[in-house]
Amino acid sequence: MTQADQPAPPSAENAETQPETDRPAGFDGWEDAGRDGTGLKGAELIQAFVKILPNAPGVYRMLNDTGDVLYVGKARSLKKRVSNYAQGRGHTNRIAGMVRATANMEFITTRTETEALLLEANLIKRLRPRFNVLLRDDKSFPYILLTEDKLAPGIYKHRGARSRKGSYFGPFASAQAVDRTINSLQRAFLLRTCTDSMYESRTRPCLLHQIKRCAAPCTGEVTEKAYEAMVDEAKDFLSGKSQKVKAAMSEAMQDAAESLDFERAAIYRDRLAALSHVQSHQGINPQTVEEADVFAIHQEGGMSCIQVFFFRTGQNWGNRAYFPKADASLSPSEILGAFLSQFYDDKPCPRQILISETVAEQVLLSDALSIRAGHKVAISVPKRGEKRDLMDHARANAKDAHNRRLAETSTQASLLKGFAEVFEMDATPRRIEVYDNSHIMGTNAVGGMIVAGPEGFVKNQYRKFNIKSKDITPGDDFGMMREVIQRRFSRLVKEYGIPERNGSETGNDEDAIQDTVVPNWPDVLLIDGGQGQLSAVNAVLDELELADSVTTIGVAKGADRDAGRERFFLAGKKPFSLPPRDPVLYFIQRMRDEAHRFAIGTHRARRKKEMTRNPLDEIAGIGPSRKRSLLHHFGTAKAVSRAGVDDLRSVEGISDAMAQLIYDHFHDDPNK
Repeated sequence: MTQADQPAPPSAENAETQPETDRPAGFDGWEDAGRDGTGLKGAELIQAFVKILPNAPGVYRMLNDTGDVLYVGKARSLKKRVSNYAQGRGHTNRIAGMVRATANMEFITTRTETEALLLEANLIKRLRPRFNVLLRDDKSFPYILLTEDKLAPGIYKHRGARSRKGSYFGPFASAQAVDRTINSLQRAFLLRTCTDSMYESRTRPCLLHQIKRCAAPCTGEVTEKAYEAMVDEAKDFLSGKSQKVKAAMSEAMQDAAESLDFERAAIYRDRLAALSHVQSHQGINPQTVEEADVFAIHQEGGMSCIQVFFFRTGQNWGNRAYFPKADASLSPSEILGAFLSQFYDDKPCPRQILISETVAEQVLLSDALSIRAGHKVAISVPKRGEKRDLMDHARANAKDAHNRRLAETSTQASLLKGFAEVFEMDATPRRIEVYDNSHIMGTNAVGGMIVAGPEGFVKNQYRKFNIKSKDITPGDDFGMMREVIQRRFSRLVKEYGIPERNGSETGNDEDAIQDTVVPNWPDVLLIDGGQGQLSAVNAVLDELELADSVTTIGVAKGADRDAGRERFFLAGKKPFSLPPRDPVLYFIQRMRDEAHRFAIGTHRARRKKEMTRNPLDEIAGIGPSRKRSLLHHFGTAKAVSRAGVDDLRSVEGISDAMAQLIYDHFHDDPNK
């Protein structure tokens, strides 16, 4: 790393960096950049920086007066790029508003423009600046994993880091697509899907073997060599050699039939049918596209939809629609270019990317993705042939998804507006939090919080709360609600401070896209319960001095707990009901039901975990093998807890020290 030749801004250290790192070298130098006490802001501040910036590639950040990042950009020449902001003319409303709000800038130089592009994408995803195009709904994609451990290989759905040894195939657009494919592959290749612990503990074949979906290598129903051949066939099929696999199976079926071994021939017939089922459920399978991602964008009504299709091994592995957060003034090509650089920030990149619009710096983006992927990545706009047909298909899907989302958003907006009118709110709410508790006689008590906003339920912001307080009487719903609200809003205050006005902390409305952004602070709390729950919540908000920052509403079931007869409670107002067929009433019922579903699902998961928990799991050094040996020897964990040290020593794999450790775990005073 070398310092840039030109002088740095006041208190800043412009160090070159490797953009692949999450917090690159020189990043700390940004923190004080520009805070020279001049009090400049907007174009004047930017002009002051231009005088001392280098003609070098790099990344810049624009910050407001509270230190929040407004925008992250990259440049071939920092000096030339930043000077454009200081001219004060020819800007769109979005850029003009961003320049006016800029109170500080921070910079870092890189060796090449390609590195700057990679670093820019990394920082945008991490910092989520207000004025950048932001990729939303950025969930990781599922893959199919064929393990290569010491045990017989298994086939599994995998999501997340690729830490386990094996072959990964994907990405698939959804978990459902993976599940369907694995189910068919089980019938075709008879590979196991059980856990390693279950595999090691089997003494006889399981039900999957009986219904011809597993070869049962766990009990030796198939030879090791024959099972390896099945695994190789599965790898070939998932690697695009499906015709070779099907031809081999067809030949084996024919040989078995000629040998009058009709039972074996029937097995191959069923496996061939399963392979055909896999391919028939993958939609368009192109003949000329082996590995590619297809991106098509449709923009209308201030909203953009990007449809992505995944093609691997000549097969369509599904599609997904994205709705990036972007200013309405940006063109489709600008949005698509920004989207692509973020999309592959944490995903493997195919060798070919087909796009519906020519994007700026397409060659630079191709070079950057090639560096990240470790192989050549070609980006192109198809003009004819099968690739053009694929793009037209993706465009049609993008338009359909866009129209559906636009209709849903319009409906949601009208419901939120009606909600504000019913409860006499000054502004339409953009974040509604709904709370519910779930327990059985006070056991495994949990609280659930769901979030609704301008685009419907915001599931990535749902939260669960395991009730921890020992002072709460089992079954005390008021006490549980107090704990949930206390923990939730104490954390909000710690992270974001107390909002200046009711539910708002996003600033002015210059950026139109903020209308669909869900803020961090709620505008409304919907509490599942009547006056008692409402009073408990308001008491906590009063203690935290937040009573004026949020509208709190209690929703009671009403007479006979019938839907449609709910009573609504607000502080300082008489309880009231809505007409049975009021759309706002249906809206509230839907939110309450979603909160109930989330809370009871969380409760059931906790209860199930509690029921299956084994006391031996709490002992350090007791892994699956030792636990299995102990349970085989004593029968139950309770019997293990009653065993003496000498009895424990007699178990295979349990040393003297381990026997003493187990005994001490179950006895408070081992000397007694």
